[in-house]
Amino acid sequence: MREGMQIEDANISVDDKVSLLDALSETGLGQIVVGSFVSPKWTPQMERIDEIVTKFNPKPGVTYTALALNSRGVERARAYSPPLTIERDAFPRLTCHMCDVFVRRNTNRSQMQEMERWPQIVAQAQELNIKEAGIGCNASWGSNFLGEFQVDSLMTLLEKEHNMWDEVGIDVVSVAMGDPMSHCTPAKVEESLYRVKEKWPEINHFRLHLHNGRNMAIASAYAAMRTLEPEDTLELDGTIGGFGGCPYCGNGRATGMAPSEDLLHMMEDMGIPTGVDIDKLIDCVWMAEGIMGRELYGHVSKAGPRPKRVEQLYDIDMPFVETLEQATHFKKGPQQYEG
Repeated sequence: MREGMQIEDANISVDDKVSLLDALSETGLGQIVVGSFVSPKWTPQMERIDEIVTKFNPKPGVTYTALALNSRGVERARAYSPPLTIERDAFPRLTCHMCDVFVRRNTNRSQMQEMERWPQIVAQAQELNIKEAGIGCNASWGSNFLGEFQVDSLMTLLEKEHNMWDEVGIDVVSVAMGDPMSHCTPAKVEESLYRVKEKWPEINHFRLHLHNGRNMAIASAYAAMRTLEPEDTLELDGTIGGFGGCPYCGNGRATGMAPSEDLLHMMEDMGIPTGVDIDKLIDCVWMAEGIMGRELYGHVSKAGPRPKRVEQLYDIDMPFVETLEQATHFKKGPQQYEG
């Protein structure tokens, strides 16, 4: 809801957003990002977040998070907690963008200003007697403004962060890598995770925020799952239909993310139980397409999951199926292509 809606028409109604949120709550998803408490001057799509969080119907067992980028946003979000959980990292984390141009455009801060906050974060962790922490990087593999970044550069930045935690005796157990400008590839993700594990084998928690502007997010997620060990924890972000994006990276709505339905469909085939009803998730994609007034970017919502059960198999006598509308027979029935 946050990642997807932040690039869409600001005039999408609150009622439509609430209906979509309530439908997502019934799919089996364990966590849903409702939106963000940010300045409407910069993100007008989130101007009415307060109305959304008072109108939707929280479902027991689902965690609803909201992003707040500063203290003012945190205070606004606290007024709705519960049912909201303010989106926080599981660990105190030192992080920095590899691209100074992008971070200035996106947050009006410099790369140096991000680094200047590190001592404060470390000091706060010490005061709270925290024993474990994280490191991270954004724009990890490249920038639309500066070009490709080598994994060596990524590792150099992560090592600086790791050293700061080492100096105060706090163990680093987590790493996060973001890719707002869609420069991820399976090879880069695999190499990055392999080198992190090789250098710091005690790190066992990984978070990847992969954008899909160049159609590499799902392949990169697959590479991550194949690279890490069974005892590692991997967090991946996705959006229904793959919609979303950042207005400051230069790709607009083309940025996208891994379509949740495609990602979960792949994971189920890998033997990873998700607890999500793909059929209901497809309904949500179609609902979102109706709200947006256009087709979204996923594939499973168009061709359907692979038919496995007898009742899912296609009629061997079906006529030619040519259009996307006809292809929805997998869910809507043969009337989609008959007549």
